[in-house]
Amino acid sequence: MGAEEEEVEKKHALIFTYGTLKKGFSNHGLLQEMMEAGEAKYLGVYRTVEKLPLVCGPYRVPFLLNFPGSGDHVLGELYSISADRALIRMDDLEGTSRGHYERLPVKLVGDEDGDGDGDDDGDREVIRWAEAYYAHRSYAEGMWERNRDKEEGYFSNYTDKQAKGYVHRKDRPQHLSFLDHIRLFLSFSTD
Repeated sequence: MGAEEEEVEKKHALIFTYGTLKKGFSNHGLLQEMMEAGEAKYLGVYRTVEKLPLVCGPYRVPFLLNFPGSGDHVLGELYSISADRALIRMDDLEGTSRGHYERLPVKLVGDEDGDGDGDDDGDREVIRWAEAYYAHRSYAEGMWERNRDKEEGYFSNYTDKQAKGYVHRKDRPQHLSFLDHIRLFLSFSTD
C-alpha cells in the first residue's frame, strides 16, 4: 500500500450497521445525507464472522451485544465514512459519550463485490475489519439475560418483522433519558 492510499485509509472509518442505520430504516437518513455530501460510501452487505447476539430493547431498538460465540452471525451493511465530521455525527447519534453504545471492532465477511447475494457469480469472500456500535457494557449483560431464552429473543438480521413496534426518538417519553428507558425495560419481568 502506497503512502497516498494509507493517508486516504486513515481519513476513513469502516462502520458496520445492523439496525436502524440500514437502508429502509428510521436512521438511514443520516447515512444518506453523508453519502450525498461525499462523506460516506456504501460498500455492501456483510455478516459477522463470529456469532454475536442481536436483540431488541425498549421501543424495539436493536442492540448488538459484545458476547462473541453467542447468538448468530449478524447480517448488515458496511459503509466507509469520513473519520472526522461524519464519524462524530454517528458517535453523537449512537450516544457514545453518554454511555448508550460503544464503537468497537468487528470482523466481517462479504462478497468482494459487496452485493451479499451469495450467488455463485465468481465472487470470492473477503474478510474485513470494521467497527460497530455495540450496546454499552454497563447494560449489555442485562439485555442478553432478558432476551437469550425467549423465542426469537435474538436474531441474525434486523428486518421489518423485528422493527415492528419501533418508536422514533421524538415519540418516546422525553422526561426520561435513553439509559432510564433501558433500566426500566430491564427491570420488568419477561414473563
